[in-house]
Amino acid sequence: MEKRPGDARPEAVLHYLPFSEEDEKLGMVCTTVGDVEVPPGVEYPPNKNEHPAIFRNVAEGRVLPNFHIIYITKGEGIFEAEGKSYTVMPGSVFFLLPGLKHRYKPVFEVGWHEYWVGFQGKNFFKLLEEGIFSRDRVFFEAGLHDNMIAIYNMIMDEVKTQAPLFQLKACAGILSLIAEILTRNRRKEQINNYQRIVEKAKSLMEANVSGAINLPGISEQIGISTSRFNEIFKTYTSMTPYQYYMQLKIKKAADLLERKDASIKEVAHTLGFEDQYYFSRFFKKKTGAAPSAWRKLI
Repeated sequence: MEKRPGDARPEAVLHYLPFSEEDEKLGMVCTTVGDVEVPPGVEYPPNKNEHPAIFRNVAEGRVLPNFHIIYITKGEGIFEAEGKSYTVMPGSVFFLLPGLKHRYKPVFEVGWHEYWVGFQGKNFFKLLEEGIFSRDRVFFEAGLHDNMIAIYNMIMDEVKTQAPLFQLKACAGILSLIAEILTRNRRKEQINNYQRIVEKAKSLMEANVSGAINLPGISEQIGISTSRFNEIFKTYTSMTPYQYYMQLKIKKAADLLERKDASIKEVAHTLGFEDQYYFSRFFKKKTGAAPSAWRKLI
């Protein structure tokens, strides 16, 4: 039966691959690929004796001479490396780098489903030297994605047949997998960075809600250009900084009007509106009620 992305297999699929001198000329070779469903209550790794001896101590701790990428799509467990411990959940990915002492296993009562691929070669070591791989960052929350599972399945399909140049196709799949993981992580980090920028900008605008918005000043305090600040703020909030700032003024105006100890003219002046009538028209446009009517609703 053809395997579809996301299908789980009850048995381990193991491939420890041969490679030729011609394959090594690529500067990269795939050494192993597979997936396994580990049911609850099963000792890890299952089918232990089917693995070469160097791979069997995964649950106790080991060091490998080559690279691996492990992708968990079901269950939960732990991963430990470089003195750090991580909780593994569906969508977790970890990179095993040459010489990195590590251990991982599913929670015994829960089990998990894992995909793995191993590889080596000078071009992969070049990625390590250039910092594309890093011993400081070996654990990622990539999430569950059919296209990542499909890449593992494609590599497995290639190595099953071992047709001419299957190593080339397998390594192309590995590079695609690396690209998926790293770009997803980078974009996720970018979104988090957007959030920090927007939250800082909101704080600065709230602190100066009584004045006029100073976009160059806000951008300078955040450390980016005004055009970039506008772009990020609009992308993250669907409003321009000016639109958000005016919304802040309306919210502050509503708060002041509720206190009833200031006239409408004083509220307008407090919030930087020189023209009381313009303030009243703007307030009604945004809230549906004129300032005087707003007070009567309270």
